[in-house]
Amino acid sequence: MDTRSELQQTIVDVVDDMRGILAIDESLPTMAKRFSPIGVESTESNREAYRSLLLTTPGLGDYISGVILFEETLTQHDDKGQVLPKVAWSQKIVPGIKVDKGKGPLALSPGDLITQGLDRLAYRLMQYKEKGARFAKWREVYAIDGAIDRRVPTQHGIEANAEMLARYAATCQAEGIVPIVEPEVLMDGNHDIERHAEVTEAVQHAVFHALHRHHVILELMLLKPNMVLPGKDNRRAEPDEVAEATLKVLRRTVPAAVPSINFLSGGQGPEEATLNLNAINCQRGNAPWQLSISYGRALQQPALQAWGGRAENVEAAQQALLKRARLNSLARQGDYNPSMEQD
Repeated sequence: MDTRSELQQTIVDVVDDMRGILAIDESLPTMAKRFSPIGVESTESNREAYRSLLLTTPGLGDYISGVILFEETLTQHDDKGQVLPKVAWSQKIVPGIKVDKGKGPLALSPGDLITQGLDRLAYRLMQYKEKGARFAKWREVYAIDGAIDRRVPTQHGIEANAEMLARYAATCQAEGIVPIVEPEVLMDGNHDIERHAEVTEAVQHAVFHALHRHHVILELMLLKPNMVLPGKDNRRAEPDEVAEATLKVLRRTVPAAVPSINFLSGGQGPEEATLNLNAINCQRGNAPWQLSISYGRALQQPALQAWGGRAENVEAAQQALLKRARLNSLARQGDYNPSMEQD
């Protein structure tokens, strides 16, 4: 199969009108933060047990079409000795891989951030592909408040991040790996929803201009953006307001050629993220893209709390994950109702 055919088959396997992507690609420091509140030490064996629990959930493939893994997960196993990427694909969940190396300050641009990891990316992608990964993810992060002033992110920062995302995406496609492009405008701070929309629009314009310059095939990539929200220290917006603001930005910035937009949850609670997804799909009208999810905490958190690091809680944890996946599948179709949380 040639490279373009590989990319197209991955898009076919990941993108449909029912399912979404589960992100379990937390770095080692982030996993330690997730485990700490439930009293579980972040050892490799505990991480393997937890991620195996998630991927062996019966019926998960009915609602989840792809899973973003952390590098160590590519070689970890379930309790039957099966490598976890194969466990995922046994339910027709396509394995993917986080390939960026985390964020840091952008030199000589106070307040702006940049993500590292382009060095030897093509070589790493070949290795990941041999271990079962068929798509990749790279995250760039844009802070609004808590920086210098209203000019952050700067135009220089926006363009530098767009260039990184485009170079990553082009490298992925050259290696037969579908890129998920993730420009996340953070909801940390006290900015209003209008400011979040303004920055998100500027960021996504720059990203798609850069993707065009680097000859990235839009039909063979996925976009993982933030929803448009007020800052966490501002107020909580109603779902219809979030949906209207988010769709307005997307219609202004995202070409129709992109097959699917898979939102990140970005600090929203599980129910809040489902409510907002549902509102977006209720207002989608004739939007040309699938409007789906690539949630991490908003899918995992109830399962993590139900598990608590105890083997006897595995089934309860899997049911908690399956419930959130099912409710988000309904929200994808605009059929979610908060009363379903009590089922």
